[in-house]
Parts: sequence; C-alpha cells; structure tokens
Amino acid sequence: MFEFLIKKLKAHPRKIVFTEGTDPRILEASARLLSGTFLTPVLVGNEDEIQKAAEEIGFNIRGAIIIDPATFADMDKMVETMVELRKGKMTAEQCRAALMQANYFGTMLVKMGYADALLGGATYSTADTVRPALQIIKTKPGSKIVSSCFILVRPSATGDREVLAMGDCAINIKPNEDELVEIALETAATAKVFGIDPKVAFLSYSTLGSGKGEDVDKMRNACAKAKAAAPDLAIDGELQFDAAVSPTVARTKCPNSSVAGHANTFIFPDINAGNIGYKICQRMGSFDAYGPILQGLNAPINDLSRGCNAQEVYSMAIITAGLCED
Repeated sequence: MFEFLIKKLKAHPRKIVFTEGTDPRILEASARLLSGTFLTPVLVGNEDEIQKAAEEIGFNIRGAIIIDPATFADMDKMVETMVELRKGKMTAEQCRAALMQANYFGTMLVKMGYADALLGGATYSTADTVRPALQIIKTKPGSKIVSSCFILVRPSATGDREVLAMGDCAINIKPNEDELVEIALETAATAKVFGIDPKVAFLSYSTLGSGKGEDVDKMRNACAKAKAAAPDLAIDGELQFDAAVSPTVARTKCPNSSVAGHANTFIFPDINAGNIGYKICQRMGSFDAYGPILQGLNAPINDLSRGCNAQEVYSMAIITAGLCED
C-alpha cells in the first residue's frame, strides 16, 4: 500500500505541515521522510528550538522547511485572509492571536498554498485539529460534513495484503441517513486512493429485512439513497457483518447480492459500532489500522493519536499527502 502512495508522491512531490515541530516523534519521522525525495516536512515553531531538539536526539532534518509564526514575513497577509474567511466572526486582533497557535497557523499555511497537507494532534485533541480545518479549509463542494475512515491492512494467505476501509469510526456520533450516504461515498473515494476497488456494505444487525427496527430502517434507507447517488458503485445493505464478508453466509442470507461475501468498505450505523469494530479488527484480527483519515475537506488535514509513535507519524504523513489531488 505504501509503495503505491510513495510512487504517486514521487511523481508529484508534496509539502506537509507538522504543527508540533519540536516533538521527538515528529522530528524522527521528518528525518526519515527527508531521506526520500517525495515529501518535504514543514515544521511549525521556533527555528532555534527545533534545530536544537533535532540535534539533541540525533536526527538530521536538513532540507526541512521551518516556519515560526512569531517571525513569519507574510503574517499581515495571513491575518487579512483569515478575517475574510471568518466572515465577521473574528476580528483582525482575534485572528492574529489565533495564528500564534500552531494548529491555526499550520492550517492557514495549507489554505494559502505554502503547503499541500497538514498532520497534527500528537500533543492536542482531535477537536483542535478539526476546528481550524472547518473554519479555514472548510468542506469541499457537495460535502456538508467532515467524516472519517480507517484503512486496515494485514498480509493475506496469498502473500498479498488485505486492505479494508471502515467509516465513520471517529467523528460523527450518530449520523442520519443523508450523512451516512455522504460518509459512504467519501469512504469509497478514500478506499480507491489506497488501491481498493470498493464494495460497500451498510452494516446492521439485520440482513436485507431479516430484522426490524428504527436502526435497520436507517441503514436500509441510507443504502438506497447511496445507490441512487452513485449507481456505478457496488453498494448493498443493510447487511450483517458475517453476510458482508463470508461467501458461505452470503449464499444463504443474500444469494443475489453482488457485494455480500466480498465487502471491503464498511459503513457503520454510528460511532459506537465503528470505533468498536475497527478496534476488534486491529486487536484480534491482526490488522494494522491507519487513521482516522478525515474526509470531506477541501485539503488533506489529518489527526494523530496523542499516543502515536514515530512510525505512525511517518505512515500517516504519507497517507495524508497521498490524498492530495493531482
């Protein structure tokens, strides 16, 4: 999977903002990225402090771009742009104060074209990554919400890799039918970036009418709307998970489905199911989980876990930059 993304990035090298420029994990990942030629780290923070931190732990970050909000030459232009974007919701003084924070400053670097993507959150919450993105980058045309998906990867019995997509496992707590449609279409699009030919299953405790209830109706109706919105995609539901992934179960429960038994892109009814589901795959199914990958924004902005390590930063940087459109 990463070979595919690196090849894409080598054809179109990108710049990615790291908002926590002195963090040892960020510096280690940056040094590793700089040993290639496909992704340039843009480190936010004081240059002397960043260089000192890198030297103390022995990482070579020569070639990285370091930008300090306190000395940024185009800060007045950035403030003016942010005031326009906030449409009267923030004064120039409030924008200038916000831009002293690395999460807002880094997001504006992407907005203004100084970088292509952003990865933050190694030391702060998901909300502190998503909030500036919603206020500044905003949702792309046709999108009403920001959603998320996880990409799960493990070696298969044939020696290849099994790659799955799961959404939404991190952002929308209880999405309605229309939000589920958007989540499904965005997750299918993300799946394609990672080389998945999406076969989308709307998951439930019911398979095509075997169960009853409001939650079943929601998934069935959302599935029907998604099929109408994207007739070229392979979509089915509502499906129980066993029917979605097991050809044997699918032959019994839904023999006429083109998705059942072969699903690789899973849409959960709510964040409870999604978060539990991907973690079961990760912990008991020996999948590596990458994400949450934010969807629906005008530019790739992603969030790190505060418990992440340098390898996860490196992997998520490649994934985030790989989402850039050519």
